Amino acid sequence: MFRSVLRLDRLILTDFRNYPALTWRPASRITVLHGPNGSGKTNLLEALSLLMPGRGLRGARTAELPRQGGSGAWAVAGRFRTAGGETDIGTGSPPDGRTEGRVFRLDGAAPRSQAEIARLVAAVWLTPQMDRLFMEGLSGRRRFLDRLVWALEPGHAREMAAHDTAVGSRNRLLADRRQDRAWLAGLEDAIARHAVAASAARLALVTRLNAESRAAVIGCFPAARIGLACPIAEMLETEPALAVEDWLRAGLEANRTRDAAAASTALGAHRTDMKLTDMETGTPAALASTGQQKALLIGVILAHAGLIAAARGFAPLLLLDEPAVHLDLQRRVALWDALDSLPAQSFVTGTDSDIFLPLAERAEAFETAGGQLHPDERFLRPETIVASVSGAP
Repeated sequence: MFRSVLRLDRLILTDFRNYPALTWRPASRITVLHGPNGSGKTNLLEALSLLMPGRGLRGARTAELPRQGGSGAWAVAGRFRTAGGETDIGTGSPPDGRTEGRVFRLDGAAPRSQAEIARLVAAVWLTPQMDRLFMEGLSGRRRFLDRLVWALEPGHAREMAAHDTAVGSRNRLLADRRQDRAWLAGLEDAIARHAVAASAARLALVTRLNAESRAAVIGCFPAARIGLACPIAEMLETEPALAVEDWLRAGLEANRTRDAAAASTALGAHRTDMKLTDMETGTPAALASTGQQKALLIGVILAHAGLIAAARGFAPLLLLDEPAVHLDLQRRVALWDALDSLPAQSFVTGTDSDIFLPLAERAEAFETAGGQLHPDERFLRPETIVASVSGAP
């Protein structure tokens, strides 16, 4: 039983991407955004994702976010219904005019940390870039995994940031050929502590998500098993955390000469890879067709949303950018039915509006064009939708 439903009641954009000014009040639990490439569909999903901690679904630099030809400043603000009542979350350019970095506001005040926001809201997303997850390097898969962890363990981001800072400092020290053993030992102690904490959080998430996937197969989307290619996680399954820290510290010390020559650190949480396998057939995602890979990823995203709902009492926002690409008709229909059955507010994009027509009685829809949203009257409650968009705050 879910204690509450997280809902976005209002979104305000100011000089963000291709939107000069937009105030939008979603009226339905499912929203379809359709239009040609470059019309601003993904920009709206990105705006929503930026109201959560992190760099958003594109991972863009903040200098890329202001509207071309605008003032140079930008802002995104959302009003949400949460477990604790209405709350306003905003993010945008720093008041001092810097183009790098951004600030958050929680009910008009600066939060003590992004974890304050993470406790109130959550979102999971699927983007076309994830279609290449199993054809590219491990860094993308690791980022995908860490976003899944972060939604349940907000402190995971701090652990990884501290770990990566220590790894970078150690690499620089080794590159300078400076044999300050005490300094290196201190950095290696930090790497070991943060790597073990981060790996334990990943392992816990994977264990819970695999159980959720097995129990909650939705429609035509196969249950997926996530595996970790990580010696730290493997040791944590049988050894206490302090013993794994000791092993990792010893390994880092023993590898100093090799790491100096390679200009990198061979041991740590930054070396983890994520594996994905169809539970029923045992087919690794790396060997599956693009359609099968997309179905597996959607299964993971839906299972993750269910896990968040069970753990936190509310379902996260679902941000699905071009989810129908690579899906056959049967799986597209299954996805629309899944969105209708889940207790989550969903935002879905696509270039072809006709593929969304099975949702006509269950979703509102807008065409994106010219920095505005234009209601599609073939979909739900056009009289409500017309009043839900304006061109200025």
